Amino acid sequence: MLNHDNDPLWRQVLSGSQMLFVAFGALVLMPLITGMDPNVALFTAGIGTLLFQLVTGRQVPVFLASSFAFIAPILAAKGEFGLPAVLGGIVASGLVYILLSAVVRIKGTGFIDRLLPPVVIAPVIISIGLALSPVAVNMAMGKTGDGAVQLVPYATAMLISMSALVTTVLVAAVGRGLLRLVPILAGIIVGCLVAAFCGVIDTSAVASAPWLAIPAFVTPELHWGAILYIVPVALAPAIEHIGGVVAIGSVTGNNFIKKPGLHRTLLGDGLATSAAGLFGGPPNTTYAEVTGAVMLTKNYNPKIMTWAAVFAIALAFIGKFGTALQSIPVPVMGGILCLLFGSIAVVGLNTLIRHQVDLSEARNLIIVSVTLVFGIGGMVIGSSEFALSGISLCAIAALLLNALLPGGQGWRNKPATGETDA
Repeated sequence: MLNHDNDPLWRQVLSGSQMLFVAFGALVLMPLITGMDPNVALFTAGIGTLLFQLVTGRQVPVFLASSFAFIAPILAAKGEFGLPAVLGGIVASGLVYILLSAVVRIKGTGFIDRLLPPVVIAPVIISIGLALSPVAVNMAMGKTGDGAVQLVPYATAMLISMSALVTTVLVAAVGRGLLRLVPILAGIIVGCLVAAFCGVIDTSAVASAPWLAIPAFVTPELHWGAILYIVPVALAPAIEHIGGVVAIGSVTGNNFIKKPGLHRTLLGDGLATSAAGLFGGPPNTTYAEVTGAVMLTKNYNPKIMTWAAVFAIALAFIGKFGTALQSIPVPVMGGILCLLFGSIAVVGLNTLIRHQVDLSEARNLIIVSVTLVFGIGGMVIGSSEFALSGISLCAIAALLLNALLPGGQGWRNKPATGETDA
């Protein structure tokens, strides 16, 4: 293993900027989809990463930024309750992580496995991806996410979106080295070039924007309806967090579940997410792209993530930068989202396969089936005053079915010879 702890400062700074470059595409895409300010997202990603490092004693080389798992409930809750109420839900989601970290510290990591087995988490993740697929398709065809308004002529939009999609696919599949880690960024660049050629990009706002500007911070407000929309979805990223910590541990050769401990990493993620909500940014999560970059560069020094966070905060105050990001045409984002939202669903499918969930068992079949239909179909339960729907509802339904149906230990296939049931 290479030791980069004693690298000169200039090399740490360069490595940190590289890590932000890797995370950048997904980091800004999420707020652009949900109508949040990308400069605020950069700021809260930096603050969140620094908080995570503080809580974990700067032992884990991860970068925290915008979580795609929250897109569906944020879009739904924002339309119904407004952005300040959504931010209150994001703050509450961070508190869920903090609560989970306290329980893990008291009861151990096995508690998470019992509360959130794969048969619960997998269909929720699949629903998150597939429920968003109409948004991606509408945007790719030049419409608003809900399909109500045609923003770009269909033929032009398809040329732009498919060029962005094909670029993202090719870079992810056949790219080499660092290039392979930035498929989203590559797709955005090529899509914007094609859009510029088609005369779709409007740069007038960029020209008039100031070079330096305070990000458009938004104060959260307490709204129980928005909180109940968003908080249940926090359970899926909690499992994603554990997977991310295990992944970076296997890359670096350390067991971060034991030291600094899963309770500390969950606490750090929770504080980062709540802090993001307080400033007006999207929820945070650990970034697999950055883990890939750590593996590629073999630079395991957590100090480089400090520099990545500092660069993110600095970029947040460049006004023209944020305005340029908001000028990215809808078809560019739509083309990339056709891959990203599908990828989220595949993560859920892979969870079912990897953990050998036996779908011939009636219990498992019921949980997965009801969760998928509620989540993808947009089931609504409640009144005009308050209702649960979509991803939030399906997450609660999966938890309740898992808790109430008998036979909770039998979610796996029969073990192969020499194995025992987990």
